[in-house]
Amino acid sequence: MASIQKRNNKYSVVYTYQDNEGKKRQKWETFTTYSEAKDRKIEIESDQKNGVFIPPHATTVAEFLELFVSLYGVKNWSMSSYNRNTKLIKNYINPMIGKIKLLDVTPLMIEKYYQQLSKTRQKNSKHHKSKECVTTGTIKQIHKLLKCAFGVAVRWDLLAISPFNKVTTPKHVYKKRDIWTSETIVKALEVCEDPKIAIAIHLAFACSTRVGEILGLQWKNVHITDEDIDNDDAHIVIEQVLETVSKVAIDALESKDIYFIFPNYAGHESTKTSLVFKKPKTNTSIRKIWLPRTLAYILREWKKQQEEYKEFFGTEYKDFDLVICYEDGRPCTHNTIRTGFNYLINKNNLPKVVFHSLRHSSTTYKLKLNHGDIKATQGDTGHAQANMVTEVYGHILDEDRKINAQKFDDTFYTMQGNGVDRKRKKELNIDSLVDALKNEPELLNQLLSALKQ
Repeated sequence: MASIQKRNNKYSVVYTYQDNEGKKRQKWETFTTYSEAKDRKIEIESDQKNGVFIPPHATTVAEFLELFVSLYGVKNWSMSSYNRNTKLIKNYINPMIGKIKLLDVTPLMIEKYYQQLSKTRQKNSKHHKSKECVTTGTIKQIHKLLKCAFGVAVRWDLLAISPFNKVTTPKHVYKKRDIWTSETIVKALEVCEDPKIAIAIHLAFACSTRVGEILGLQWKNVHITDEDIDNDDAHIVIEQVLETVSKVAIDALESKDIYFIFPNYAGHESTKTSLVFKKPKTNTSIRKIWLPRTLAYILREWKKQQEEYKEFFGTEYKDFDLVICYEDGRPCTHNTIRTGFNYLINKNNLPKVVFHSLRHSSTTYKLKLNHGDIKATQGDTGHAQANMVTEVYGHILDEDRKINAQKFDDTFYTMQGNGVDRKRKKELNIDSLVDALKNEPELLNQLLSALKQ
């Protein structure tokens, strides 16, 4: 049996249980309202009566998450997910709630934790170096991770119910990313002096590709023969990405989803990371993308230039069949593209954007070209879900919806004889015209001259 005791304006459910060693223990569970305490009392007594009561234990959140990562994470996570989730645990979860006992985690405590997170500075972030606090996007990732972990704790009989079932997911609003217009991209390509960066810009904009997909592209997956081009079938196939991953993750996941690990070159043997070819994060990211004919010819010229590099370096050339690489064949990294792109921007006073913005420029441009054909655009971008396109690029779709309203007026209402002529000119205001001519004598002289002709 359990009882309810009031202490300092709070209510505690008091009950006894037998621990794993058969010893009797007393437990106090505290709640802010009597109603919560009453519900918990009923739950405890029901579970004890039916023989399904789970005794409390001393496992902390940090201890459980270590077990969760080693058993669940290693089995189910990709390399990038492992890296991301272990960093979230290290930087934001263990330091703040790691010492709390698993059974003491409540929905109210979680809500307070999220509120505290929103006022906490970012850690180990290259993009938020100053006083930026943890974003709603990061909090949403933490929520997703913890909800999964506590769900597993229920399946492992460590908890009777997950407190995260009663917690609202933090709302994250996708911000409209600053992008380049097609005119800016043309200008950037005209002044770009680094052919690697130019090819990367072409592929990001024309093919809606991510930087890891561009760096992982090999010539064997670039189809630009005369026959391909003549049949308008020139295309690339995205089937892998190039990423820098921690050696700890590689060992923990036993190289899962990794196709190839690049050798560490002289001076980099002691690094904690490795450059790898790995499987894309979703199956929809593995895709075929058709090339504009002009880009196909640009890629052919670039391949000829690479052949000249091969001949120059001879046996010292590291041939990994990469489309984007250094002159001696070594793979480029994300930082190579980021640094080269920023140099291009700063030298030529171009609008400041990140390289990934080109993918957004591409998606925006294609949505305008195909009048909002989400599925066709999604096929190029490789988004797992179409709602990603509608959420991030909704402003473009709204433009087409506005045009739909105009077309509706032109067809339906005009056909009924009730339409308003949107092209009708405003009535001429004579007084305003006279005032304007008085203030511009030269304009008046030009008008009189024109009338005399």
